[in-house]
Amino acid sequence: MNSRERVIAAIHHREPDRCPIDLSATGQTGMNASTLYRLRQALGLAEHPIRIIEPAQMLGDPGEDLLKLIGSDVVGLWNRGNFYGYRNEHWKPWRMSDGTPVLMGGGFTYDVDSEGRTWVYPQGDRTAPYSAVMPAGGSFFDSVDHAEPFDMDDADEDALTPREDFKDDFGLATEEDARYWESESRRLYEETEYAVVGMLGGAGFGDVACLPGPSVKHPRGIRRMDDWLAAHLLFPDYIDEVFSLQTEIMLKNLELYRQAVGDRIQVVWISGTDFGTQHGTFLSPDVFRKLYKPHYRIVNDWVHQHTNWKTFYHSCGSVYPLMGDFVEMGVDILNPLQLSADGMDPVKIKAEFGEKLTFWGGGVDTQGTLPFGTPDEVRRQVKERIHILNRGGGYVFNPIHNVVANVPPENLIAMYQAAQSGR
Repeated sequence: MNSRERVIAAIHHREPDRCPIDLSATGQTGMNASTLYRLRQALGLAEHPIRIIEPAQMLGDPGEDLLKLIGSDVVGLWNRGNFYGYRNEHWKPWRMSDGTPVLMGGGFTYDVDSEGRTWVYPQGDRTAPYSAVMPAGGSFFDSVDHAEPFDMDDADEDALTPREDFKDDFGLATEEDARYWESESRRLYEETEYAVVGMLGGAGFGDVACLPGPSVKHPRGIRRMDDWLAAHLLFPDYIDEVFSLQTEIMLKNLELYRQAVGDRIQVVWISGTDFGTQHGTFLSPDVFRKLYKPHYRIVNDWVHQHTNWKTFYHSCGSVYPLMGDFVEMGVDILNPLQLSADGMDPVKIKAEFGEKLTFWGGGVDTQGTLPFGTPDEVRRQVKERIHILNRGGGYVFNPIHNVVANVPPENLIAMYQAAQSGR
C-alpha cells in the first residue's frame, strides 16, 4: 500500500499492511519546533530554521525528508490564516528562548517586556490589546483575556447579545481562501501519495483555546473560561445562540470547501474542543447533549450527506462517558484517545467502539513515558498500543497530543521505529 491507500483502509476499518503514522497533519498531532529541530539534528538531516505552521503551540513543519524517514502517511491542508489572525506567508526569522531558529509568518507582531515575556498582537495590529503571551524561557504561547470585563452577577440573559459578541470570531471564507484550498489540495493529491486532512475547523463549539478570541482585536461578551463554564447553567440560551451562529457559518464554509477541494481530501478536521479533564468530563453528559450535540450533528450530517470525507474530532481527557454520543452525532475519527486519563481503558474502548470510531493517536503517553521514560519503555508502550488499537483497522498512530519541548530525540526515534515495525 502507499500512504493514501493505507490511511483510507484504516479509516474504513480495514486493517492495512502496517499501522499508518501521522506527524504534523493537524494542530494536535504535531511537534514543537524546539524538539523538531533537535530530532532532525539527531537523525543527521539538513539543519535549517523550522517554519512555524501553528504559532500558538509553536508547531513546526517537519519537512519532507523527515516525513519520509519516519514513514509518515498523512499531510494537512492548512488554512492560510492562523490562530492569531495573520497569514502563514512572507516568512521572517525569529529565535525561541532556547535558541531554536524558526520562521514566523510575516504578520507576527510582538513586544518583549523587561521580564523577557513575549506579547503578541492579534492580526499583527499594534493598536489592539495583546492576545497571547509566552513567558521567559517558554516554548509556546498562552492566550490572554483581553476582552472588556464581564459582570456575571449583574448580567440579564434577556439583555445579552451573543451574536454581536461573537460576530468577529466566525467569518465566511473569501474567494482567495477558496482558490488557495483548490490549488493546494490539488498539489497534495496529485503530486504526493499522502492521505490529506483538510484542516478547515470552524465548529469547535466552546473551545476554550479560542474563547478569549486570540485572533480578535476587541472581543466582547462572556470570554473568561470560568465565566463561560458557569454560563452553561446560568445563561444556556446565550451559549446556544453562539453555537447557532457558528453552525450557520460553518455550513456555508463547508459548501465553499467542498467546491474547492472535492474528493482530494479524505478527512476533514472539524473541532478541537476538549470535553475531558484528567479525571472526568468538563460538563455533565446531560449538558453536552442539550447544548453541543445538536449542533455537532447538523455539521456532521452535512458532511456525510454531501461528501465522502471522514470527520475528525479532537478531545483530550476522560471522555468515555461521551463516546456513545460522539458516535450518535456522527464523529468518524476521535483524537487523541488519552489513555492516561481515568476510565480510558484501550481494550474496553476498542472492543466497544472500534467498529464505529477510528482512533487517531494515543500511541504513547506524552505526560510520562515519552518525555521521561527510556527508549525501551517507549518502544514497549508503542507496540502494546498498536497491538490493541490497530487490530482490524480503525487506527492511525500518533502520540497523545503534540510532542512538546525537551523530549529526548532518542525517545522519539524509538517511538517511530516501533510504530514502523508494529502491526
